[in-house]
Amino acid sequence: MLASISRASSSSSVTLTLSQLSSSRFLGHAKRISAAPESARAARRWSSRTAPSQFGMSSGGRGVRAAAAQPLRNADELVDSVETFIFDCDGVIWKGDKLIDGVPETLDMLRSKGKRLVFVTNNSTKSRKQYGKKFETLGLNVSEEEIFASSFAAAAYLQSIEFPKEKKVYVIGEDGILKELELAGFQYLGGPEDGGKKIELKPGFLMEHDESVGAVVVGFDRYFNYYKIQYGTLCIRENPGCLFIATNRDAVTHLTDAQEWAGGGSMVGALIGSTQREPHVVGKPSTFMMDYLAKKFNILKSQICMVGDRLDTDILFGQNGGCKTLLVLSGVTTLPMLQNPNNSIQPDFYTNKISDFLSLKAAPV
Repeated sequence: MLASISRASSSSSVTLTLSQLSSSRFLGHAKRISAAPESARAARRWSSRTAPSQFGMSSGGRGVRAAAAQPLRNADELVDSVETFIFDCDGVIWKGDKLIDGVPETLDMLRSKGKRLVFVTNNSTKSRKQYGKKFETLGLNVSEEEIFASSFAAAAYLQSIEFPKEKKVYVIGEDGILKELELAGFQYLGGPEDGGKKIELKPGFLMEHDESVGAVVVGFDRYFNYYKIQYGTLCIRENPGCLFIATNRDAVTHLTDAQEWAGGGSMVGALIGSTQREPHVVGKPSTFMMDYLAKKFNILKSQICMVGDRLDTDILFGQNGGCKTLLVLSGVTTLPMLQNPNNSIQPDFYTNKISDFLSLKAAPV
C-alpha cells in the first residue's frame, strides 16, 4: 500500500550536561519502566488481536534437535521431499558483493524441477526492490515477490498489529527500513540523516524528542552514533506504549568477503542496555517471516527446506517453523563449530555449499 509520507525531523545538534543527568526525565522513570512485567509490555501493542507467533519457539516448531546433523549425501532425495526452498542470502548466495560459486546453476536446476524459491535475509539495509537490483547485478533472475528482508518484516509486523498511521516510527537503521515503511504508509524519522548529528555536553540542556513516536525500529546501521542511542532511548522509555522492534540480533554480518563485521545485534544491544527492555524481533529466528510466507504462498511448512549458514538464526528459524533444515559451510558456521559438544542446534543435514545439490547423487544400488 502506497501512501504519502510526512517526514518528521529532529534538531541537528543538542546538548546535555553531566550535572543534569540525574534529573533527566527518562532516567527518572527507569525503575518504573524496567520493572514492567512481560504481560504489561505485551499490553502495549497497538492491536488487541493476537499477533503472529513471531518471537522464538512457535507451538508448531520441533525445537532443538538432540541428534547430530548428518552430511548431505543424496541431494536428489532432499530436493524431491520438499516443494519450497528458503535461502538465506549472506554466506549462502553471496559474500559481500561476490557471488558464491555454482549458485546460478543450482537455482536454475531447482526451478527446472518446479521448486518454489524464496530468499530471506536479516540484512535490513536494503528494501526488497533494492535487493532485486543486487540479484540482477549478480546475474540472478529473482523477482521482488521472492525476496523477504527484515526491513520488509518490520513494516509488515507494524501492519499486522494495526499500528496507528498517525503515530511515527523512529528508525535506527539504513535506507531499506525507510523505504519499506514508506511503502506501507507509515510516517518515520531518523535513519541515515541522523548519522551526522552530535550531542554537545553543555550545562543545563535537556534533549527533546518527538512524543508522537510510537515505535523504535533498530536494524543494522553503519551510521550508528550516540545521538541515535539517546533519541531512541527517550522514545522507548518516555512515550507511553512505545514499541521496541529489532530487525535481528545477528552478532556478525558479511559486508565484504574478506572478514566478518559487527552485525545488527550490536546496535540492538546498545538500546537494550539503555532502556532495560527486550525488543520484539521480526527477523530470523523469529517465526514471523515464516508464518507470513506460509500464508502468502499457501505453503505447508513441512514442505519447506530452510538453507542457511548460521545455526542461531537460519537453522533455528527453520526448526522453529517446523521445516527441514540444511546448513551450508560457505558462510559463518564451520564444521568444528557445528560439531562442538556445546552446540545444541543441529540441522537435519549439512554440506559445503548449495552447489553440492548438483554433484551429490544417490549411490548406485
